[in-house]
Amino acid sequence: MAESVERLQQRVQELERELAQERSRRVLGGGDGVGGRARIEKMSPEVVDSNPYSRLMALKRMGIVNDYEKIRTFAVAIVGVGGVGSVTAEMLTRCGIGKVKTFLFAYHIGNGGLEEGKPVDLVLSCVDNFEARMTINTACNELGQIWMESGVSENAVSGHIQLIIPGESACFACAPPLVVAANIDEKTLKREGVCAASLPTTMGVVAGILVQNVLKFLLNFGTVSFYLGYNAMQDFFPTMSMKPNPQCDDRNCRKQQEEYKKKAAALPKQEVVQEEEKIIHEDNEWGIELVSEVSEEELKNSSGPVPNLPEGITVAYTIPKKQEDSVPEVTVEDSGESLEDLMAKMKNM
Repeated sequence: MAESVERLQQRVQELERELAQERSRRVLGGGDGVGGRARIEKMSPEVVDSNPYSRLMALKRMGIVNDYEKIRTFAVAIVGVGGVGSVTAEMLTRCGIGKVKTFLFAYHIGNGGLEEGKPVDLVLSCVDNFEARMTINTACNELGQIWMESGVSENAVSGHIQLIIPGESACFACAPPLVVAANIDEKTLKREGVCAASLPTTMGVVAGILVQNVLKFLLNFGTVSFYLGYNAMQDFFPTMSMKPNPQCDDRNCRKQQEEYKKKAAALPKQEVVQEEEKIIHEDNEWGIELVSEVSEEELKNSSGPVPNLPEGITVAYTIPKKQEDSVPEVTVEDSGESLEDLMAKMKNM
């Protein structure tokens, strides 16, 4: 028994020595004592094994991003580190984001989590319930903080992302889901022994389009989506933008709308100049004319009545009325001959 304890003590001492040597090696190598690679002070486009950013910097060389290295100056806060949030944090880190702050619960945001220290450039909501989304929405409206909301459906085959700029675009309370609008407690909707479906693939897709939208927004390239959906069953990606609701229940949202209107009114108005269509060939010495192959009468006959539609809606074409083909009636006089006589005539022909 004593020998076994002595051997264990010796083994612990050996491991402690190895750990001390490893820490010394990393410190001498210029690391921080935690990771094996020293922090890279500047992103370089040089293609070498020791440069993890060479492929990212290639976006600048290809003319997609003007200054990709600017990504290191941004700070992003992620609320919720589950299926979507954890993948989002990993992707942003691999993209070279300057700082990622993670919050496990939404109430950390509402209790001043964004006001401590340096403010973040963007808040990403990766929570899985409406109550948490409303908490983030309230805090961001109060602070005027731009944020992006994301979510995956209960059946795990659809999801969405949404960019929310307080005062400029609709907040989460401007067009709330039925559960929120009806003040229904979400806890009463959950049945015991029944849980929502979960697909890592759908969560990965939603996290991917969320981070893609973050990069486009921060680095100012491509088209930033205000709303982008994903339907895995049909591979359908609907997109749209929503204006803020002037009667929004969130008073801070209404306040942000008024401030946005003042800023927009203060901006100099840009006059729209309509360019006159240039005539390429003004002279027509050969007397060439364009003549339609369809006459006015034929065009009229091929068109149908225009339906009564609301103002602003037009039809691309009309369907002409169907004309019943008229077949002239043919009558045959009765010759009085029997069928046998007619058959005999046919045989003699």
